[in-house]
Amino acid sequence: MEPDAVEIRVLGCLIEKQRTTPDAYPLSLNALRLACNQSTNRNPVVDYDEAVIRDALHHSYRRGWTRLTSGHGSRAAKYRHLLDEALGLASDELAVLAVLMLRGAQTPGELKQRTERLHRFDDLAAVDATLQQLIGRGHVAQLQRQPGQKEERYVQLLGCDDADAGASAAPPAAQPASVPTLAASAPQPAAPSAAASTPPPAPTTLPPAAEARIAQLEREIAELRAELSALRDALGA
Repeated sequence: MEPDAVEIRVLGCLIEKQRTTPDAYPLSLNALRLACNQSTNRNPVVDYDEAVIRDALHHSYRRGWTRLTSGHGSRAAKYRHLLDEALGLASDELAVLAVLMLRGAQTPGELKQRTERLHRFDDLAAVDATLQQLIGRGHVAQLQRQPGQKEERYVQLLGCDDADAGASAAPPAAQPASVPTLAASAPQPAAPSAAASTPPPAPTTLPPAAEARIAQLEREIAELRAELSALRDALGA
């Protein structure tokens, strides 16, 4: 199952606190709850209890993204993330993903400013380069620019994020012809009925984030098929 909004918030908080308060990292369950529910640098602001966070940690542990550990000289159970190891992320990529997890869709300028405490980017070109790397690996997608917006916004694709739900579902200003649709493929009648007065429903379009996720899944399926074919060849040799 795709990681939900709680898992994404928990991961973002673990990454953020690892960089900003290393002396207090790994985090206890209570410290992680406070980090998830803090009112600054979060969008949306939430109110998770320890049971919800513990369940999210359980699921992310099974994905290999978090681990139960103990801090130096502490008897309390503490938690750390393994996302950089699991996905092979560099420091700049991890910082951008963390801010997208915590604050939803953002522009490159916003990302440069908000990642300052996690990773220092020299300029916007460096932020753009990191975003393109993440897009190429299927972890980030660029949203279509909406009317009145001067810059493109970017969203993480690791899992569901409540902060991005409205942004990713918003219809684009101008829909390109190449955008896939979910229209039914049933055969059309040879001639329209004269009695029909209701026009056919417009085809439903996919949001940009969903398109990017579909493309990612198609790449993964192709890779799995190639690996399976190679394995069959090796066993038959």
